[in-house]
Amino acid sequence: MSGVSDLVLKFSCRDQPGIVAAVAGLFTLQGFNIRESSQYEDVSTGRFFMRTVLESVEGPKQLAAVKAAFLSVAERYGMNWELYDRVYKPRMLVAVSQWGHCLNNLLNSWKRGTLPVELVGVFSNHQDMRSLTEWYGVPFHHLPVTAANKAEQEAQVLALLERTGSDFLVLARYMQILSNGLCQQLAGRAINIHHSFLPGFKGAKPYHQAFDRGVKLIGATAHYVTAELDEGPIIEQAVERVSHADTPQELVEIGRDTEAVVLNRAVRWHAEHRVLLNGNKTVVFNR
Repeated sequence: MSGVSDLVLKFSCRDQPGIVAAVAGLFTLQGFNIRESSQYEDVSTGRFFMRTVLESVEGPKQLAAVKAAFLSVAERYGMNWELYDRVYKPRMLVAVSQWGHCLNNLLNSWKRGTLPVELVGVFSNHQDMRSLTEWYGVPFHHLPVTAANKAEQEAQVLALLERTGSDFLVLARYMQILSNGLCQQLAGRAINIHHSFLPGFKGAKPYHQAFDRGVKLIGATAHYVTAELDEGPIIEQAVERVSHADTPQELVEIGRDTEAVVLNRAVRWHAEHRVLLNGNKTVVFNR
């Protein structure tokens, strides 16, 4: 069985003395060198967060053996932790409806090799994005949905996730509300792009809501999906200045570029294991 030489560790736990020293000491004994490390203490909750990139100086190691060795440190400090092979590219499934700007950005970044994922497929409740998806050589799955067949369609989505071995799902302007049950099954591994700077202007037509309020900034928000609509932990946001002279349709056009950039960043940071959940918030070690 082949081993691994580069690892990414991320964890959170109650802040207490000795955590960093214990982690560094354990991996030193396991023959690893620390190439990169970031840490953060949330003083409001007393939680400590850390992401570390490790390189073996003794040749490839068995990931299971390294995890077993780290378990003693993890249990001592009560960590919520994950250890990954840094070379492995997470398998990503994308959902889309009729707007393709976010999907096209993801497809292009994946094709260029700048998005560290394995894109295993795209599914949609419409046929509009089939030609774009297949032009990139990616399998396209048409899964139409109505109020009458929603449960059946979501079962097909879960089956597709399992069949493709997907590690996470990206909703690239997929204009359907996922059921509570599906949200729970995908907790922490489904990313949505909302065409507004949350927590303002939730739900449908946020650009029209922004126009009605006369805002001078519009934005986009990438967040993890939860059962509460547009309330999931936020991964990334960005804004763009607009004018009183811009129409709702012009706001939509301006916003689409922002949506694509924000979603791309969120997907990349998730794939690189830079995002740690902190209750209803996130800690993002993106630099």
